[in-house]
Amino acid sequence: MADRTAPNCHLRLEWVYGYRGHQCRNNLYYTAAKEIVYFVAGVGVVYNTREHKQKFYLGHNDDIISLALHPERVLVATGQVGKEPYICVWDSYTVQTVSILKDVHTHGIACLAFDLEGQCLVSVGLDSKNTICVWDWRRGKVLAAAPGHTDRIFDISWDLYQPSKLVSCGVKHIKFWSLCGNALTPKRGIFGKTGDLQTILCLACAKDEVTYSGALNGDIYVWKGINLMRTVQGAHGSGIFSMNACEEGFATGGRDGCVRLWDLNFKPITVIDLRETDQGYKGLSVRSVCWRGDHILVGTQDSEIFEVVVHDRNKPFLIMQGHCEGELWALAVHPTKPLAMTGSDDRSVRIWSLIDHALIARCNMEEPIRCAAVSTDGIHLALGMKDGSFTVLRVRDMTEVVHIKDRKEAIHELKYSPDGAHLAVGSNDNSVDIYGVVQRYKKVGECIGSNSFITHMDWSTDSKHLQTNDGSGRRLFYRMPSGKEVTNREELKLVQWASWTCVLGPEVNGIWPKYSDINDINSVDANFNNQVLVTADDYGLVKLLRYPCVKKGAKFKKYLGHSAHITNARWSHDYQWVITIGGADHSVFQWKFVPERKSKEALHIAPQETLADSNSEESDSDQSDVPEMDSEIEQETQLTYRRQVYKEDLPQLKEQSKEKHRATAMKKRERAPGSGVKLHFIHGYRGYDCRSNLFYTQTGEIVYHVAAVGVVYNRQQNTQRFYMGHDDDILCLAIHPLKDFVATGQVGRDSSIHIWDTETLKPMSVLKGSHQLGVCALDFSADGKRLASVGLDDNHTIVLWDWRKGEKLSAMRGSKDKIFVVKINPYLPDKLITAGVKHMKFWHKAGGGLIGRKGNMGKTETMMCAVYGWSEEMVFSGTCTGDICIWRDMFLMKTVKAHDGPVFSVHALEKGFVTGGKDGIVALWDDTFERCLKTYAIKRAVLAPGSKGLLLEDNPSIRAISLGHGHILVGTKNGEILEVDKSGPITLLVQGHMEGEVWGLATHPHLPLCATVSDDKTLRIWDLSPSHCMLAVRKLRKGGRCCCFSPDGKALAVGLNDGSFLIVNADTLEDLVSFHHRKDIISDIRFSPGAGKYLAVASGDTFVDIYNVMSSKRVGVCKGCLNYITHLDWDKRGKLLQVNTGAKEQFFFEAPRGKRQTIPATEVEKIDWSTWTCVLGTSVEGIWPVISEVSEVTAACLSNDRKVLATGDDLGYVKLFRYPVKGKYAKFKRYVAHSTHVTNVRWTHDDSLLVTVGGGDTCLMIWAHEPESHRELKQCDSEESDIESEDDGGYDSDVTRENEINYTIKALSTNMRPMTGVKPHLQLKEPSVDERGSRPPVSRALPQPEKLQTNNVGKKKRPIEDLVLELVFGYRGNDCRNNVHYLNEGADIIYHTASVGIVLNLTTSCQSFYVEHSDDILCLTINQHPKFPNVVATGQAILVTCQPRLHLFTCGTL
Repeated sequence: MADRTAPNCHLRLEWVYGYRGHQCRNNLYYTAAKEIVYFVAGVGVVYNTREHKQKFYLGHNDDIISLALHPERVLVATGQVGKEPYICVWDSYTVQTVSILKDVHTHGIACLAFDLEGQCLVSVGLDSKNTICVWDWRRGKVLAAAPGHTDRIFDISWDLYQPSKLVSCGVKHIKFWSLCGNALTPKRGIFGKTGDLQTILCLACAKDEVTYSGALNGDIYVWKGINLMRTVQGAHGSGIFSMNACEEGFATGGRDGCVRLWDLNFKPITVIDLRETDQGYKGLSVRSVCWRGDHILVGTQDSEIFEVVVHDRNKPFLIMQGHCEGELWALAVHPTKPLAMTGSDDRSVRIWSLIDHALIARCNMEEPIRCAAVSTDGIHLALGMKDGSFTVLRVRDMTEVVHIKDRKEAIHELKYSPDGAHLAVGSNDNSVDIYGVVQRYKKVGECIGSNSFITHMDWSTDSKHLQTNDGSGRRLFYRMPSGKEVTNREELKLVQWASWTCVLGPEVNGIWPKYSDINDINSVDANFNNQVLVTADDYGLVKLLRYPCVKKGAKFKKYLGHSAHITNARWSHDYQWVITIGGADHSVFQWKFVPERKSKEALHIAPQETLADSNSEESDSDQSDVPEMDSEIEQETQLTYRRQVYKEDLPQLKEQSKEKHRATAMKKRERAPGSGVKLHFIHGYRGYDCRSNLFYTQTGEIVYHVAAVGVVYNRQQNTQRFYMGHDDDILCLAIHPLKDFVATGQVGRDSSIHIWDTETLKPMSVLKGSHQLGVCALDFSADGKRLASVGLDDNHTIVLWDWRKGEKLSAMRGSKDKIFVVKINPYLPDKLITAGVKHMKFWHKAGGGLIGRKGNMGKTETMMCAVYGWSEEMVFSGTCTGDICIWRDMFLMKTVKAHDGPVFSVHALEKGFVTGGKDGIVALWDDTFERCLKTYAIKRAVLAPGSKGLLLEDNPSIRAISLGHGHILVGTKNGEILEVDKSGPITLLVQGHMEGEVWGLATHPHLPLCATVSDDKTLRIWDLSPSHCMLAVRKLRKGGRCCCFSPDGKALAVGLNDGSFLIVNADTLEDLVSFHHRKDIISDIRFSPGAGKYLAVASGDTFVDIYNVMSSKRVGVCKGCLNYITHLDWDKRGKLLQVNTGAKEQFFFEAPRGKRQTIPATEVEKIDWSTWTCVLGTSVEGIWPVISEVSEVTAACLSNDRKVLATGDDLGYVKLFRYPVKGKYAKFKRYVAHSTHVTNVRWTHDDSLLVTVGGGDTCLMIWAHEPESHRELKQCDSEESDIESEDDGGYDSDVTRENEINYTIKALSTNMRPMTGVKPHLQLKEPSVDERGSRPPVSRALPQPEKLQTNNVGKKKRPIEDLVLELVFGYRGNDCRNNVHYLNEGADIIYHTASVGIVLNLTTSCQSFYVEHSDDILCLTINQHPKFPNVVATGQAILVTCQPRLHLFTCGTL
């Protein structure tokens, strides 16, 4: 079978021809090292003109469109287009990323500018609001953001002489911004009479608040403050695209092809007209200028870069050229020389020297060029045109040999035959024409088998056959030169092809993804010598694959650089280079081919970003050459933790059910019970899908998690304390280096991370808003200041936090596949690693992003755990095959076999490591993993006598290991926590059920015991007295869902999932009797009260069977239910059964025959029931929540004193109600600890404890019942009580009114002040009364400035004078509180009314005003701290157009 791995050779970008001049401005600068920095396609280029060398920055994944140079001229910021565009700040010397700024802009980043100090960066987005954003770029943090303008913004600049002032300009506007706090406030420039309102294309700031700007008509507008002071008319003939300020003055460049230099006062110095120089041409347009000393750089619209020396300004040097705007499709390589020929829609054909990296010839044609070919002797160059003609030129002097037009549609492919005798020309007319070269290109044949346009062609080596591909995905063969189609496949078997550029055919099947039928690969070229294939596609990827690659979805190496479509790719004649051309970016890339033997050295040659030679992510999807996944890991990878309903949805769902509330709010509702419960102990530990989640705390207690609870367990006293802050499953836990704080991450739509104190159990910080679905891995940095987290979203987002501040430092998509572990480097907190399914990545922080590199390990393994070693570059990771991989930096040094089966946990010690695996072995290693010092097998034989339970099996899979206090702490997949003494004995501390849902629960009739049965196929007996341990366990054939003690406590009945049930001895758990009468699951099982004469067995197939226990015979069957049975209860006499079904029906049957009875609701209440575990009926009507459509009450149990009813539902709530619960939506106390389902609840015989089991969270929780006399603990809140009923003591009428005020309605119900019409001083008449009546009520949004109107009224009018606010009557007291304060030791008071803040001097009665708000102020407070005297904060109501604002101001400076 062909090798399906990626080839070992690779490509290195060596040269890029071109410069992006179209649709971009100001994107060309000198760096401090006198190199030139610019961009083309998706690559940042640093070009050293003296040595004629280029370096590349490859951190972007789409077209770069903006660039700014840091004031120190070493760092560069570039912004790209795309759905989620980002900004990269990179070093022009090392071409490495320094910072990534992301998650703010959409569509693209149009402009960038650094401030004078270089601390802040401003960016402008391409979204509809042209958002302006100011960044602290080193930290990747947004300092301020504001909508920029409704129209496009072309340039933005910091005022270099006034800090925190910016200027932006664009379509018909210029704006002057001030940055204050985190608000950016604009003032529009006033054009006035000095100049026409027009589009401003570029600007530069000077001192004394002067701003120079270049306009579309070629004038320069000079601004003082926000007013237009003067204009420099006709500075350029047409639009001024670029303006650059330097020490000597200003340089401007325009569409007229001129560059002008101005002194510091904007007096002209000189003009350089590039159109008039030797290299100039008509239509040359300048897009970018940079003046530095006596050199000027000029970038043009047509992708050229000129360098002008001021003294010799008539002789500019042309230092870079590329194709002009228009798609670039044609590419051919010379058969014997290092030359490449390209032709484009700009109608030029160009010849490039691959050795000198230069353009050596160009020739303009009449038509756009779509394809090219060079004859085998290298003499003729054939060009296929868009109009259906083709032209042949002599390569030597570019003179025309022949021009032929036989077709109407574009010629898309042409090729000379290897013997040089024929030229095949393929057109979009679905045909290939064959021309004889010697007969002056006379047509000698025609191939007409295709029914779609021709895309690719190849000749056979003997020139007798031609193969074609067409647009419909067909591959055809023709005999040459006649053009007759070959249908006999036998004839083709021996054909050898001279070249392979077709995208179809068995040899290149592997270039297509496995399940794709798309035509997105534009070009292929095979290198027969090295057996590699290069492909070019629509996503801007150049890929290298092995040739031939027969099976779909072959592995490859991919290279980024081109932004979108790559239209063609070809090997040079000697296979030294690959040339690729970009359609839209019309650039030519030259890649150096590095064959296999050199690839080791090559790693040191190019210090490029990962993308330079990245093994593709996608190509990991093949299972074929990856070892089989371990079943446990397979299972874990598939868990999604998605919920039907998230707790976050509840308020919304309640809102939707508000109508229901209204009706019931009038009725008196049952109040909540007086007594409550408090979580006392949990049997369980989450090991089945979590790892490394078990630690010793500072004080020697043990911290771990189960369900939605963080548990701190004291092993001396066998007690537990709980952190109850989470409301859904906790999936991961990490401990602070000082071992006093713990971080836990949970499942949730917007899942949260809690950092809490293990002593006080109080949260220190809660982090939200960055992870969807859940958090699956956490790690603290060694200094404890940072926390890394990984989300469960599709991209497994990685976030780095400053957790105390709750601040997100960096974030980045981690991997498509699941990530199991994240670890922060203990020596360098800016570095981290992640490991997971077929994935090991090394990350470092760059501003607001993270840059990741894949570990180089040959074949990809799944990593289950990882840890840093004794130095910053050493990493040790455990694989799913039982190896430990030892890494230095990102290179795999060696692997050591450590376990049979996956290594789930590895822990670093001072001198060495400890590992645990699926094989149930704990191994201690020295610090280099050379020697295994000791192993401990987890076996029943070595269990110490003090154990709190029994080991279910020998060698359970080990999921977590931790060391401390002379012991090794071990967590297993089976939910056990064990403590291994260094000398060997093992103590079992905590255990719960294994994976699988737990449903069956029964409490003993007179002892503190309970029994549980679960889908994990075990039946267990638990001691509920303070010794809290598992007394007995028995494995069952099948999982079970229910169990019940007999009334004397000697027998225990267990219902199984296959329809059978057994009765066992309650002490020994040995079988007494078993039956198998049903096929479906046994859902409930009950002994009759008293002597326990009968046993009722309910099944999923709608029947209840009644057995006589003594005779072991079935004596009756209860029929008539329409749905599966969910709950059963006997009455006290043992004569009547109450049954609930899944369709919420309630039935009654008589024992022992099972005859159905109809009993009216009023009578049901009078019956004396032995137990009450049903959820239907009038006496429990109030237990169903308002949102009962999405939440089932799964279990209920009435206390033996018949006062309190406990329920469990499938949102994970345990609730207590006062019994009987009549009337809907009763009040309750509710407790969250289980995560999703509470499957069963039971009171113990004396009501002292409530026992609950939690379905999928596998745990058994014991709650202490606290009677009314106890002071209630604030762990319960009555949820549904937000239905305000009459008896709740409603609101005072004033409070009610204020509560209902809605500040947005006024603004939303009417339009803003009308934006059309005539300005007041231009109006001719007073509006009439009816007109007045129809105007909308006043709204406070400032009117948008009008488009400029010139006053055509002849006679002069008196200008409108300014109004000054002098006195305000009124104070807002009707709906605000605490809004009057003394200032200045009682001399002044401050208050507010309307949108004004007022300071009133009590002695002079003078008022001063703060008038920056644009709508009603609703609240006001003053800073009491002596350090900030007179600082006031006011908050305003919402404006329809913007966010509510908060203003801080100092009264002294109003």
